[in-house]
Amino acid sequence: MSTNEKFWIGFGDIHEDLSLVDEIPDLADADGVIISGDITNRGGIQRASELLEVVFRINPNIYAQIGNMDRPEITSYLDDKGWNIHAKGKQLTEDIGIMGVGYSTPTPFMTPSEVPDARLAQWLNQGYEQVKHLPNLILVAHDPPFGSKAADLPFGENVGNRSVLEFIRRVQPDICLTGHIHEAESEDFIGKTKVLNPGMLCMGGYVLIRLEGDKLEANLMYI
Repeated sequence: MSTNEKFWIGFGDIHEDLSLVDEIPDLADADGVIISGDITNRGGIQRASELLEVVFRINPNIYAQIGNMDRPEITSYLDDKGWNIHAKGKQLTEDIGIMGVGYSTPTPFMTPSEVPDARLAQWLNQGYEQVKHLPNLILVAHDPPFGSKAADLPFGENVGNRSVLEFIRRVQPDICLTGHIHEAESEDFIGKTKVLNPGMLCMGGYVLIRLEGDKLEANLMYI
């Protein structure tokens, strides 16, 4: 990777397994590490802090949010560290913003951080207000958008989120980094928005986001 090129590395669905994180190329040199959710397996602040400290030692520029498998209290820890992007927007460069929405809609597994779809829609709008003035946008949505490949189950059912889909259709962020559905590793498009689900980190998937000229590019990569 060119030393002059701005780039970010994104992944999620850690589920307490960081065994491959040291093998991600150029992770230490990235302008930021973006974590889309599910840091723990129903864990709280102590477990999340232990895991994120591993990432911090490699690269301290962390942008993270909880997933449905993380306890809600972890959001306050991420806020205290200055890492939280859930329901927030942050400026990465003069022209690039990042925003996130964690949690998920209800699942059959009664996980710790589940909310109605309408709440996710509120959080999306809340985060967007802080970055809507920027020409380029990265959306980090733990719940993948409905209808996208990122939400396809192996036997054909699509379990994506309609509020995330509606937001992407309306706002058209450059990139949507998502996860949650481990079996749905994919690249897809909704309009001009590239939607990427790298699957579980322990399976080797991650996303490389690069600024090429004045345009954001993203690709699904494997260790």
